[in-house]
Amino acid sequence: MAKEKRLGARRETLLYLDGVNKTFDGFKAINNLSLVVQRGEMRAIIGPNGAGKTTMMDIITGKTKPDSGDVFFAGDVDLTKYDEAAIASMGIGRKFQKPTVFEGLTIEDNLRLSMEGSRSVLETLFHRKSGKENDLVEDILEETRLGERRHAKAADLSHGQKQWLEIGMLLAQDPELLLVDEPVAGMTDAETEETARLLRKISETRSVVVVEHDMHFVRMLDVKVTCLHEGTVLSEGSLDHVSSDERVIEVYLGR
Repeated sequence: MAKEKRLGARRETLLYLDGVNKTFDGFKAINNLSLVVQRGEMRAIIGPNGAGKTTMMDIITGKTKPDSGDVFFAGDVDLTKYDEAAIASMGIGRKFQKPTVFEGLTIEDNLRLSMEGSRSVLETLFHRKSGKENDLVEDILEETRLGERRHAKAADLSHGQKQWLEIGMLLAQDPELLLVDEPVAGMTDAETEETARLLRKISETRSVVVVEHDMHFVRMLDVKVTCLHEGTVLSEGSLDHVSSDERVIEVYLGR
């Protein structure tokens, strides 16, 4: 009965981790981790350094294989059986903390280069653009509020704008799930607010998992929060609930 219940829960969710473990050279980075993200949900992941946040993201994206446990996407897709490229093509996009954009290309060309069935840089520059591609680029430029700078080189953007461009490049691949690592590190207050707006907008049509240390930013997102510690879930719920948990205060937030 318990197995049938787990199977039912897995099929109703977009991302399903259950009993996941991973050890590196005797260090248990992930310890019986279970996490469920619903379709259309945005989730914030917090926790001290070494809590397992990056390893969890590595496991979801196929960079690292777990020693044991279930990792399923969109119901019945067992992510442990696929490599990074295959998982990315299934609709899981990952944005690392440091933006990786093509500095010498314009914002628009960066977006076009990132589209599904991506072409080489030369093919992108000389490719005849379809109406569908143009519409997608326009939508992303509007969503990221980079439309006025569409012809600017990525190298000329501010740090925050580069982060938004990289998020836009992920959107160009039309993922169902976005994994975003510390998106507001190094941003101004205004850029931080704009990033919160952008991610809330994105979460209206797809699932988003945000790993973040900035509690002010997490509060802006106004979503369910999961605190990891020593590779497992320490506390989960609203930010108020998690931040008032004595265990979270002890190991992460302090008094």
